[in-house]
Amino acid sequence: MRRYRCADCGHVWRQDTSAAAEPRAKLSRTGLRWALDGIVVAHLTVARVAEGLGVAWDTANNAVLAEGKRLLMNYPTRFEGVKVIGVDEHVWRQTRRGDKYVTVIIDLTPVRDGAGPALLLDMVEGRSKAAFKTWLADRDDAFRDAVEVVAMDGFSGFKTAAAEELPDAVPVMDPFHVVRLAGDALDRTRQRVQQDTLGHRGHAGDPLYGVRRTLHTGASFLTEKQTARLDAVFAAEEHVEVEATWGIYQRIVAAYREPDKNKAKEMMRAVIDSVSNGVPALLKRSVASAAR
Repeated sequence: MRRYRCADCGHVWRQDTSAAAEPRAKLSRTGLRWALDGIVVAHLTVARVAEGLGVAWDTANNAVLAEGKRLLMNYPTRFEGVKVIGVDEHVWRQTRRGDKYVTVIIDLTPVRDGAGPALLLDMVEGRSKAAFKTWLADRDDAFRDAVEVVAMDGFSGFKTAAAEELPDAVPVMDPFHVVRLAGDALDRTRQRVQQDTLGHRGHAGDPLYGVRRTLHTGASFLTEKQTARLDAVFAAEEHVEVEATWGIYQRIVAAYREPDKNKAKEMMRAVIDSVSNGVPALLKRSVASAAR
């Protein structure tokens, strides 16, 4: 902080930094905003945020909590006009102190309507049915009656809480978690076939292990070299289950990337129908796992 001295009277005063940070604050306003965005939007841990800011874990944690509460309390009208909400858990801390999860609830109405980005509604300590159910129960009837859609991950507790408190709302799984679950099923299939064919976990030089990352690359982004490597792997008859599961995964990704919503729905419906009705007995275990 700069200090100034009057040449005539000798009075000394400091540079006014109130625009950069709160009085006696340890972090600047910009730093706090970056930290809050990092945790809520980018899903960073408090440890990562603290490292980025160059401060202790407790300093970052306390500052972010206080800033989040301050912003929410200064925005009492945030619950008005909410028709679509999203709920997800976030790993708040990696230490053993208290619950390491926090439940984040956001307003997705602007995203659905094309009016702007999602808005933070609240953060509740813990990840459980009770945490989300209690939060919903604390809202007034007007809020609960207005909610039409609840987007969430695959955690059954959130779905149960929404069904009990918002019986008329439609529960949906957000695209990120659908694709992630399909990707997890693809990984499990690859690992199982790896064990069945070679009798050990993937090692450098193993065909399936060598394409483990390429399998998750969108088909439209594959280079000629990557395509050739996948074709070589899929040419082996013992890898047919991996190829089938990879095909389901790619079709799910393509449906979500389709800009035409009506066409995207048709593509996703075709995936569901093909998995439900057209899977050979040999592949049912693998493909059904991807569909789930």
